Amino acid sequence: MLTGDREETALTVGEAVGIETIVAGVKPDEKAEHIRKLQQQNEVVAMVGDGINDAAALTLSDVGLAMGAGSQIALESADIVLVRNDLADAVAALELGRATMTRIRTNLVWAFAYNIIGIPLAMGLLYPWTGWLLPPAFAAAAMSLSSVSVVSNSLLLRWWQPSSALR
Repeated sequence: MLTGDREETALTVGEAVGIETIVAGVKPDEKAEHIRKLQQQNEVVAMVGDGINDAAALTLSDVGLAMGAGSQIALESADIVLVRNDLADAVAALELGRATMTRIRTNLVWAFAYNIIGIPLAMGLLYPWTGWLLPPAFAAAAMSLSSVSVVSNSLLLRWWQPSSALR
């Protein structure tokens, strides 16, 4: 945790949210420098901020999250704006991002599987050896089924909930 606050305050907040590494009394340009150092060590950096002094760090970080009641420049510098001023929403946003990426990967696997199986059958590539040929109507139905399965899988995100620890 990087903060411009006093060390006592930072330790209290860090303990409450489970952060072990805390650097307090940091100036705005020092925050940006800390983020650069972490990125040079191949760390993925998420920054949560709300003020003008956080704008540079929000811009540099891999994922910048601004608190909704923050300054306008912080809101414009961030990748994600948390509407409520609840730190748990930052963790929930990252969890939702992971869930979305899982759905995208699953959709890609299904789409590749349909195409790897369906295209050779539709081309008649296996016909000389197996006698299997996929008629054009079935090929069109398979492509439609592929689209329906991808959309249906994506719609499962409608029921996504943050982990119980965040609620």
